[in-house]
Amino acid sequence: MTALTAITGARIFDGNLWHDDSALIVEGGKVAAIAALRDVPADARIVPMDGLSLVPGFIDLQVNGGGGVLLNEQHNVEGIRTMCAAHARFGTTGLLPTLITDNREVTAKTIAAGLAAHEAGVPGFLGLHLEGPHLSIARKGAHDPALIRPMEQADLERTIAARKGLDTLLMTLAPENATNEQIAALHAAGVTVSLGHSDSSYATAAAAVEAGAHMMTHLFNAMSQLGNREPGMVGAALDLGHVNAGLIADGYHVHPVAIRAALRAKRGPGRIFLVTDAMSPIGTDMTSFFLNGREIFREGGRLTLADGTLAGADIDMASCVRYMRDAVGIDMEEALRMASLYPAEAIGMTGRKGRLTHGHDADFAVIDDGVNVLSTWIGGTPVFNA
Repeated sequence: MTALTAITGARIFDGNLWHDDSALIVEGGKVAAIAALRDVPADARIVPMDGLSLVPGFIDLQVNGGGGVLLNEQHNVEGIRTMCAAHARFGTTGLLPTLITDNREVTAKTIAAGLAAHEAGVPGFLGLHLEGPHLSIARKGAHDPALIRPMEQADLERTIAARKGLDTLLMTLAPENATNEQIAALHAAGVTVSLGHSDSSYATAAAAVEAGAHMMTHLFNAMSQLGNREPGMVGAALDLGHVNAGLIADGYHVHPVAIRAALRAKRGPGRIFLVTDAMSPIGTDMTSFFLNGREIFREGGRLTLADGTLAGADIDMASCVRYMRDAVGIDMEEALRMASLYPAEAIGMTGRKGRLTHGHDADFAVIDDGVNVLSTWIGGTPVFNA
């Protein structure tokens, strides 16, 4: 059998430009080229995708669950595999399973599961996101306040050790519960430090960024807001150029006017990128589930605790892209970059992910004009077909 595959008939977005009347040539799990149809090798296996669009696979850096699985409840390789497969149905080719604030035992088991998933080569698994427990109780959101605590030396050492076995380890923390020295040590060890669930001032956030943090978790949500005399965490995210910021674009977490204002205000080279903050119901018909013993209800596109507090999101990445295009009003190309290239940049994977150019991983989604996903490929292999 030929080692070359040519995806034909689709309009191809390489992360920068659209290509018409072309084919994506895949070899050895990598993009070999985008070639004119007349230049497709005669021995290539042809896979027609007529009338559709082929785009870089989505990358989601905050995924709490999917396919009926919540990482906090099923912290093992099969749980991670189920989550990755559930999100692949919606065009996500790489994700960070995210552990919401939990106890030391669950955190240790989750790290062990992540290391095992990496060794097993689970399709779509890029690493782990530890969201807590070193957060601010004042901005806890749906995190259990009984489990929130300051970072200790043992936490620091365990996180640094885990990073050695993972491609990516992202940790969300609040400057209120971690020192700048700890942030600097995490950064030096290759951990991506994100600030979130924090009520800190602009100056405190800026000092944490200077120490090595360079990301903000779900912009606007669970953080001090932009004020006229105190810019807060939101002001820091927009003003500090080297900070990247995740955004939940589901119509509930952030108003479209606020999204448009943030996009205009964000100083580069840092970017605002999309995350789902998805929970276990994605890809299922579940109406409720439990997190740390508390029931979370699913209704009308929202996930809430009994008191109405938002508890993650009920959205997939394709729907986030659609929302950014249709409700926020940005160009489709930029919406796609926010779901693929920009998160790849945020975790230092631009040499492998987020583009469909020579040498990049052949991770892509095939979509229609409504941003419905018809097919998803990881490493040149189809993992979902509608």
